[in-house]
Amino acid sequence: MYIRKQNFHDLGKESTFLWGARQTGKSTLLKSLYPDAPYFDLLLADEFNRFLRNPSLLREILLTRSSDGPVIIDEIQRIPSLLNEIHWLIVNRNIQFILSGSSPRNILRSGGNLLGGRALRHELYPLISAEIPDFNLVRALNWGLLPRHYLSGNPDKLLSAYIGSYLRDEIMTEAKIRNITSFSRFLEAAAFSNGEMVNYSNIAAECGVSSPTVKEYFQILEDTMTGRFLQSYQKKPKRRVILAPRFYYFDIGVANYLLKRGRIEQGSEAFGKAFEHFIYQEIYAHSHYSGINYPISYWRTTSQIEVDFILGENEVTIETKSTSMVNPRHLKGLKSFAEEYKVKKSIIVSTDPYPRQIDNIMVLPWQVFLNMLWGGEIIGG
Repeated sequence: MYIRKQNFHDLGKESTFLWGARQTGKSTLLKSLYPDAPYFDLLLADEFNRFLRNPSLLREILLTRSSDGPVIIDEIQRIPSLLNEIHWLIVNRNIQFILSGSSPRNILRSGGNLLGGRALRHELYPLISAEIPDFNLVRALNWGLLPRHYLSGNPDKLLSAYIGSYLRDEIMTEAKIRNITSFSRFLEAAAFSNGEMVNYSNIAAECGVSSPTVKEYFQILEDTMTGRFLQSYQKKPKRRVILAPRFYYFDIGVANYLLKRGRIEQGSEAFGKAFEHFIYQEIYAHSHYSGINYPISYWRTTSQIEVDFILGENEVTIETKSTSMVNPRHLKGLKSFAEEYKVKKSIIVSTDPYPRQIDNIMVLPWQVFLNMLWGGEIIGG
């Protein structure tokens, strides 16, 4: 059992949504945190059919309840009409709910009730290093960090099933996509943009659809929490900067499988790209789990000078280098950015064996960086 960083420490008596892509561990987390809570699983056919036919049944059941504590409803997006009953119970009976699901897209598109600000929003991401005893970087970079995949002795089959049954079938059904072939091609084309700036026209030509359709497909990945954009940093630039966002799949293993990368070995180009993706996943999860919710962006000039990640309002700048010997030529991006903006910390995260300092730039082994990140030493509230 993993001890997850998402523990609802800020919840109190408030209700909340818990969103997250399939197999991130939402149900396992809720059952471990609230073992005695009433639990309604809408993935079960009988439960689903009962509440679909009669949403008021939930109110009738819960009005007989005398105990405190939250009521958990899993896969809430499957029956948006239940949210009207939940709304009433929150307002009139002060019942606390934890409403779990893979994404709010279906609720939003159906005009469903998202409780008018009466519920907080939490998310669960794939595993992070701090949640895994004896964390293995090479395993994570090859297989990804969805719990079943990270632990599996045969992750290729699991990843194939995940992409087939969830990314293709379920998301296409939910989004009402009719052109199965073009969307399947898009998933692979989007993987080639993983960690890179997105060129909608190129992807559209590859998939045989229009640029607006490609933008819609990317929006679907964002809505279903299976992909996200990293925006460029554009605060009063002196140099001309790239404005296009970068795209990342929500999990390294999913990107690897779609790219057909095969075994990733240290020292390879694929290792470097997966290593950057991994650090981004850790930073993104920390921003939300810590409650700080600091913005994350990247910076790249038209002359190809870049910084991988900027945390907050140019508070921390981070470059990832999979090399075991960072040298002065790796510092160019961080130094150039610091010439334009006041930066509190400049960091290179690498596979170096020892922490070092070159000028005012910290060179941190990835283990040290992650310990500092999750220990609250990289960026504060």
